Amino acid sequence: MTDAGPFADIRGLIASMPGPDREAASAVAEREARLTKPAGALGRLEHLVAWLGAWQGKPSPTLDRPLVCVFAGSHGVTARGVSAFPDAVNRQMLDNFAAGGAAINQICAAYGLGFKVFDLAIDLPTGDITVGPAFDEKACVATMAFGMEAVAAGTDCLAVGEMGIGNTTVAAAIYAALYGGEARHWVGRGTGVDDAGIARKIAAVEAALAHHAGHLDDPLEILSRLGGREIAAMAGAILAARLQRVPVILDGYVATAAAAILHAVDPAALDHCLAGHVSAEGAHADVLERLGLVPLLALGMRLGEGSGAALAMGLLKAALACHRDMATFEQAGVSGRSDA
Repeated sequence: MTDAGPFADIRGLIASMPGPDREAASAVAEREARLTKPAGALGRLEHLVAWLGAWQGKPSPTLDRPLVCVFAGSHGVTARGVSAFPDAVNRQMLDNFAAGGAAINQICAAYGLGFKVFDLAIDLPTGDITVGPAFDEKACVATMAFGMEAVAAGTDCLAVGEMGIGNTTVAAAIYAALYGGEARHWVGRGTGVDDAGIARKIAAVEAALAHHAGHLDDPLEILSRLGGREIAAMAGAILAARLQRVPVILDGYVATAAAAILHAVDPAALDHCLAGHVSAEGAHADVLERLGLVPLLALGMRLGEGSGAALAMGLLKAALACHRDMATFEQAGVSGRSDA
């Protein structure tokens, strides 16, 4: 790797990422110890609130302005027959989001979450990764910068998701480039392809890896050669959130590919992130283990569009409500633990 070229600024930002606020986390733990329950009785919910405080830098964490961002892109590799749905679905789903008709609209409404969709030149596919790069480094950095700008001021927790026909093939190629192994290990059914479709996906990933061989040592170059606009934008959003002290909840298989790129640059880059769920798609569980992320939910989902992350954000809201609004032993007049 080098510090020259279009990716230099991105590397500099990753190197400047702030760490957790340990005093805030300690203040959360101190209050948690005084609540009317046995110590540790809420299990992981207690750790979630401490995580929230540490990365917000707040001894009293908030979820006043949680935001789900969905980034939408299109992919030239779909010409290889890797999806069960046509490219026209990209524009149709954007219209569906706008009309409030998608699953993610209902989940966000149920939990009171902000929701934004970003159209990343949805009618202009990236290059077919089997015969060339997805886009050049300058365009990749510009797309990451766009994702960084998507993190609105005042957001106190961010969930990142995506939509794009063909992007599970692109994610599989990224994982294969980062971690090695046979392409078939990383390829799943995506939107529901049959066995012939799986074979085409595997062939596409193998062709992409062969075409770009010798240029896949740098994680950011992997992103530009094999990725997509939605994956680059999600990587930018995750990075910007860290710089702004906004905790992040990752969605599924494709969103995690954006996180995996940052992790490959710096293993500490995802310390402010939680895995919302483990997807039924491909080898998502394998990826999460490599990233050191334990998913909050395991519901057999593979929808994308931020759905798993949004559901996990609802769980996080419940954890915070317990921490914030539960009475302490003193307030409730309940006797504390007796160690006699």
